[in-house]
Amino acid sequence: MEKVRVLFVFLVALVFLSAAPSRAAEPLRKIRMAFTSLSGSMAPPWVAREAGIFNKHGLEVEVIATPSGVEGMNALIAGEVQFLQIAGGTTVSAALGGADVMIVATTIGTFVQNLVARPEIEKAEQLKGKAVGISRFGTSIDTGARIALRHFGLAPEKDVAIVQIGSVESIVAAMQGNRVQAGILSYPSISRAKKLGHHVLLDISALGIPYASTGITTRGRLMREEPELVRRYLSAQLEAIARMKRDKNLATAVMGKYLRTSDPELLSEAYEIYVQKYLLKVPLPTVDAVKSVLEELAGRNPKAKELEPKRFFDDSFVRQFESSGFIESLYR
Repeated sequence: MEKVRVLFVFLVALVFLSAAPSRAAEPLRKIRMAFTSLSGSMAPPWVAREAGIFNKHGLEVEVIATPSGVEGMNALIAGEVQFLQIAGGTTVSAALGGADVMIVATTIGTFVQNLVARPEIEKAEQLKGKAVGISRFGTSIDTGARIALRHFGLAPEKDVAIVQIGSVESIVAAMQGNRVQAGILSYPSISRAKKLGHHVLLDISALGIPYASTGITTRGRLMREEPELVRRYLSAQLEAIARMKRDKNLATAVMGKYLRTSDPELLSEAYEIYVQKYLLKVPLPTVDAVKSVLEELAGRNPKAKELEPKRFFDDSFVRQFESSGFIESLYR
């Protein structure tokens, strides 16, 4: 009887071991994600794809560019993509409008933007009666413009026109052509503008405003029906963030590919600003960062004032990765 029992255990173990390779060889889950501006702040999914990190976590991810958060959000709501790298303001605005979308991570928790002006605009007050370029209304670039103008005592759309250009990288060209006299830019567009003779009137990040500037958004339905997919996607981005912080050469090479530049100075500056200074190791969405979003949106949608920030984000996934020691293990 003992021999029969041993033989049975052996056969079970053999079946298990023979099945393991087939599980390991399971096809990758194909999904799509979109990033919503050509900015260094969008780099984590680029690195996750180019370095094979998504594949390591069982995913084959098609990475798609959209001109701004508005187009990206439309694609998410329509089910054309499963995840967005996008500003919290665009997510909250869509949720206020009834969309079933949720912030699951905040990778950059403040404005990393500059108000940049043409050479003849030496002081902010000279912008009165002029125009500031943004990507689209309802994006973090739009919010940055309004914060910057109010900082200087200028009323947005009354003292200074706000003009939609379509994408951040196109704002520099609009300034060059004097279509707008200033613009809200991110890196490396800030560096490009300075090389062309434009200058910074305000580094908005210096104001120290907590704000869900860039992060990961998905549909609430996906979170409810496929939480494991959300975990796999987030774990890959967390690993990509850690890899970027440790490997500047890889990060700048990937950023150069997606930003379509080989200028080492531009790439190095974007890396130091976004990756080393502002990219969060533990990308937790926070009440304060989303509260700032709601306060800004209240100017256009009064009901935003009364809503709890926690309605618009779910921090449980990132908290699980933090409490399990997974994030800490990436930096050993």
